Amino acid sequence: MVDVESEGEWSPWGGEDEVEQPLIAAEVQQPQANLSDSMEDTRETAALVGRRSRGRTAQYLTGFAATMGALAAGTVLGYSSPAGAQLTSNSTSGSLHLTSEENMWFSSSMNLGALVGGPVGGICLNILGRRGTMLASSVPFIGGWLLIAFARNFGMLMTGRIITGLCTGITSLIVPTYIGEYASADVRGTLGSGFQLMVTIGVMYSYLLGALVSTWRVLAGLCIIPPVIYCVLMFFAKESPSFLLSKGKEEQAAAALQFFRGKDGNIQTELDMMRQSLEDARRNKASIRILTKPYIFKPLMISLSLMFFQQFSGINPVLFNLTTIFHDSGSKISDNMSSIIIGLVQVAATFLATVLMDKAGRKLLLIVSSSVMALSIVALGEFFYEKMIDKTWAIDNLGWLPLTSLIIFVTAFSIGYGPIPWLMIGELFSPNVKEAAASFSTMFNWSASFVMTLTFVPLQVNRTTGVRNRPMFPPLPGIEPQTLSA
Repeated sequence: MVDVESEGEWSPWGGEDEVEQPLIAAEVQQPQANLSDSMEDTRETAALVGRRSRGRTAQYLTGFAATMGALAAGTVLGYSSPAGAQLTSNSTSGSLHLTSEENMWFSSSMNLGALVGGPVGGICLNILGRRGTMLASSVPFIGGWLLIAFARNFGMLMTGRIITGLCTGITSLIVPTYIGEYASADVRGTLGSGFQLMVTIGVMYSYLLGALVSTWRVLAGLCIIPPVIYCVLMFFAKESPSFLLSKGKEEQAAAALQFFRGKDGNIQTELDMMRQSLEDARRNKASIRILTKPYIFKPLMISLSLMFFQQFSGINPVLFNLTTIFHDSGSKISDNMSSIIIGLVQVAATFLATVLMDKAGRKLLLIVSSSVMALSIVALGEFFYEKMIDKTWAIDNLGWLPLTSLIIFVTAFSIGYGPIPWLMIGELFSPNVKEAAASFSTMFNWSASFVMTLTFVPLQVNRTTGVRNRPMFPPLPGIEPQTLSA
């Protein structure tokens, strides 16, 4: 998901070195100050902190409302796992049934929507505003789920997936931007980390309800609930003070900032800082061409490399097809229960990442994350190899290995290659090029996700049948594939 900050000086996961700048400068004490003066200053500081604490309530409530969009995006990511298994099952009720190739496109098509959603969100961001874009995107979000729920053919399913993917791409850009602009520094890290956490809760939402409901249509109907709640809650939220200032709406910006800082908060200093920051951004605004400059190109390559390794670790094919993977493994634990366990592990590991991010450091977490993911995937591959040789022996003696391997894999991903590539965008680029760099990196990320998800089924089929007489490329449904000659 994309973590985009408005000014570039904060980390979504916070940090111990992040210091809140007081809105009212404290008076410097002389060495000769007596005890009563010190006590008076202490009382004034405590009063200021108390006022700031009372202002946090509005920020937390608004953060919850905004991250409901992240939960809605998570349901899109998790939906294809239970729904795809039902749609391809021979016992599927109704006339709509998907082949393995159709299910491949059904799972991966949301990435195409998300790929477009990033640039669309960037345009709407400055036209409709942060809150306005979130409200506007909730309408097609609901419409996409309705198309899936009432689908009568494969085309309707694909259209619904692409639309919900589009809204996922918009949400992944707009929500972190909005939170970064209104949140005060003392709670910005906590609220920023809530986005990724709510995405994982949304994935678990799909897994859990997919195990409880009987059909993919009912599951799609239940997935409408998060964007509806998202729309209702954001209707009562305030617009970003920074956006209002950029449009010259000084009074509305002051009123919005006062709401977020509490009625007793001193906002004038912060308003002046926002105004100065906007002026600096206008003077130093950069186009996408600047990304070719040597001093920008190097961090861009680092960012794209992190995005590449994040997606080519295979996380999205795993999450999109979790039920199918467990079904093929022949594990004695039910497919749905295994998926729910993975969802719970992902939520817990993402929460753990918010604690470890600044304590362990980015480099160490990336090394540990990639190493453990590699070992866990090798172990899973070994299970399927042994199963291909002797199915009964593998299931009886190694039936525990698929679930264990994927628990370790998801945990390792969530503490390293999950959040850090997005976080590094804010740390590698200066504010004037961050918007262009973030857009380019995001498009690359969703493109890689599409390629990986699309190739899952061919690789899965070729594992057991070999490459001979298999399509050279994944065919679109209804198109006769070209096969390899003998």
